Amino acid sequence: MEPMRDIVIVGGGTAGWMAAAALAKTVGATHRIILIESEEIGTVGVGESTIPPIILFNKLLGINEDEFVRETNATFKLGIEFVDWRRQGHTYFHNFGLLGADLHTGISFIHYWMRWMRSGGDPDQLRFSSEAEAAREMKFGRAQYGRGGSQPNINYAFQFDASTYAAYLRRYSERRGVVRKEGRIVNVKQNGETGFVEAVEMQDGSTVRGDFFIDCSGFRGLLIEGAHGAGFEDWSHWLPNNRAAAVPAERMPTITPYTKAQAREAGWQWRIPLQHRTGNGYVYCDSYIGDDEAARLLIERLEGKPLADPKTLRFKAGRRRKSWIKNVLALGLSSGFLEPLESTSIHLVQVGLTKFLDLFPHRDCDPTLIALYNEEMQFHYETIRDFIIAHYKVTEREDTEFWKYCKYMSIPDTLSAKLELFRARAEVKPRNGDLFSEVSWFAVLYGQGIVPQGYHPLADAMPEDELNLKLARIRAAIKERVDGLPSHREFIDSCCASEALVAAE
Repeated sequence: MEPMRDIVIVGGGTAGWMAAAALAKTVGATHRIILIESEEIGTVGVGESTIPPIILFNKLLGINEDEFVRETNATFKLGIEFVDWRRQGHTYFHNFGLLGADLHTGISFIHYWMRWMRSGGDPDQLRFSSEAEAAREMKFGRAQYGRGGSQPNINYAFQFDASTYAAYLRRYSERRGVVRKEGRIVNVKQNGETGFVEAVEMQDGSTVRGDFFIDCSGFRGLLIEGAHGAGFEDWSHWLPNNRAAAVPAERMPTITPYTKAQAREAGWQWRIPLQHRTGNGYVYCDSYIGDDEAARLLIERLEGKPLADPKTLRFKAGRRRKSWIKNVLALGLSSGFLEPLESTSIHLVQVGLTKFLDLFPHRDCDPTLIALYNEEMQFHYETIRDFIIAHYKVTEREDTEFWKYCKYMSIPDTLSAKLELFRARAEVKPRNGDLFSEVSWFAVLYGQGIVPQGYHPLADAMPEDELNLKLARIRAAIKERVDGLPSHREFIDSCCASEALVAAE
């Protein structure tokens, strides 16, 4: 039961510095933390869009949110706008937060809304989402619950520059004792009996020893794959996109409090508004469009002047069969990759770190803890995978070969079961710990065109007059909340405008 003392993080970027910051905050007083990265090795980071759990990570670090937003040129995010996914010309919104309110009857508000809608109510469920209504009006505010909980909260995340985010976390980590070592790793030394990694040898001839190693080396998986041969589970049959052309553009005149994902002929295009620029990218499958053509179309479709030439990234959807082997734990791209359609990349790093701290081992790394971790990470990767696949499978589009493939492809049994249940009664029954709630599944599946045939029968137990009154009160509370919010830009200007934004005015 000998305790660990030296933790070595291999690789920087977003994952590496998130790991460094979390460990510095939690075990920095008792452990030595070293991060190795090379300036010669580029990182995958062209703009990041996140989901609300990142606020919990910021609270763990104890950082000031206004400072964080200023330093990373961030904006606020209330959800994702999906354009042309169901069919060309159609738009829907995946909102953060609740839909309606908890009516304390043991079933979701969605079922009451379904009953009301089928009786002639407004088919736009987003009228019962404070986040969606604020996004429509380009508003934002850190609104807390009103008196007696009568007004809804505003749930949000961030859109920020990945490079400045990594730099911000580096400063945070180094102030708390993390040592950064510059250079390339040329060899990994393992114990001949146990297989544990004992040290990494650097190009300059030095050696970095450690009790535990966190692999943030990117797609190559220097330790988890190179040293331990974890294996890779390929999901490209369900998620065929394997390329992304990315380019920054001028800042948008109106900084939207949401990310935009627009379906294209062979994939989709993102737009992430930041304070100093706009992040853009075309995620596509090279079996249906060439790299040069994708880059050309991306440039043609920008909403502002490009600030650089497009950069092409290559990847494959899937995950390592094991994220933790012996004394090596993989985070970020070393652990797996799911395209950024629902902004889950940083969240998976956060989940991995949180679970690791929960199961924090002694130096011998108990195999039971390792098995628990790997099982948990498999669950998270697979449930997020199914949610992303649903965006492609549930569509009316057949106008290109890419969309024909997606519409008619086979899908995992776990997703098929969810779709069948949703079509029958407007629910998918996510397991405890599932990232995406019934509200998220409803937003996407209903937005993509599935109108459930029914709803939970307990929703019929409420008298019609009572139901109408409750819905009217919820709608009024949402309107009052949103009416009282400042514009997104006004809020940023009031407390967290970056130097780049101020200089641009």
